[in-house]
Amino acid sequence: MLYFINDYSEGMAPQILDVMISSNMSKQSGYGDDEFCISAKEKIKKEIGTDAEIFFVSGGTQANKIVIASILKNYEGVIAADTGHIAVHEAGAIENTGHKVFTLNSKDGKIDAGSIKRFCKNFYADVNHEHMVYPGMVYISQPTEYGTLYSKKELEEINKVCKEYELLLFADGARLAYALGSSECDTSLKSIAKLCDVFYIGGTKCGALLGEAIVFTNKNICKHFFTDMKLFGGVLAKSRVMGIQFDVLFGDGLYERLGRAGVDAAMKIKQALIEKGYELYLNSPTNQQFIVVDDTVRRKLSEKVAFGFMETLDTGKHVIRFCTSWATRDEDVESLISVL
Repeated sequence: MLYFINDYSEGMAPQILDVMISSNMSKQSGYGDDEFCISAKEKIKKEIGTDAEIFFVSGGTQANKIVIASILKNYEGVIAADTGHIAVHEAGAIENTGHKVFTLNSKDGKIDAGSIKRFCKNFYADVNHEHMVYPGMVYISQPTEYGTLYSKKELEEINKVCKEYELLLFADGARLAYALGSSECDTSLKSIAKLCDVFYIGGTKCGALLGEAIVFTNKNICKHFFTDMKLFGGVLAKSRVMGIQFDVLFGDGLYERLGRAGVDAAMKIKQALIEKGYELYLNSPTNQQFIVVDDTVRRKLSEKVAFGFMETLDTGKHVIRFCTSWATRDEDVESLISVL
């Protein structure tokens, strides 16, 4: 069976595993005070080009939940795309903290500054808005759930609306390496850090065994964040596990190289899909590729390939996903193309 079902099927990049083994018996402080976490944070700060507060958690849902719950007031909610991870695939984790998720119609997984502004304008025009949940944050993903990218201009426009309505801007970077590794990406870690109040750098899907690095560039909103992490069960005593991984990922450009490898594999698959006449659901420039198939093709592909299911369209056809990763092998890509 060929595995193109997700980007976290494998363990960790060999470079990380080597350091895990060589450092295994070194005695380290706990809770993020170990030498590896300290070093990793300094490397990330250098990469983003600004001072920041950085915290490590074990996964993306934990990052989203703890960030949103910690920095929103108890009467505020978060604006997101209707396809956003916090709105669809996190089992109500955000609502479970008492914060409403306002979903806006998306196009190819993205929301735009205009729709955010209309939502806020309509909210404040309502004479009863003091009886309602206030918008307090905008949540986006880079790349989105559908593999698409926000351009620097789009982020600047969203940032402008956020400032106008005093909204915090939070970017989910679970697959950030695959955005940075795309030839169509014009945003960098520096520009994301400049335009967002908080974002996180995904490790779980980008070469690490587990872990995400939460980066607060707006340090005024993260007071006592470590305590909030503890409150929500997000603190590991052996934080060295995540420190080692991000220290290696940001040691010599490995993070972006791993992302680029995943995207290169996806582009080969995308080209084959086009050449063989498959219907692309949308134009994704990253490691996720989506096609529209009928029942017969879906069933035949599933005999040899593990892929992701996204949705069933009104036509009765299905949107399925081929997902590559930092570890996707050339021979597996060629085998998939042969099956196609």
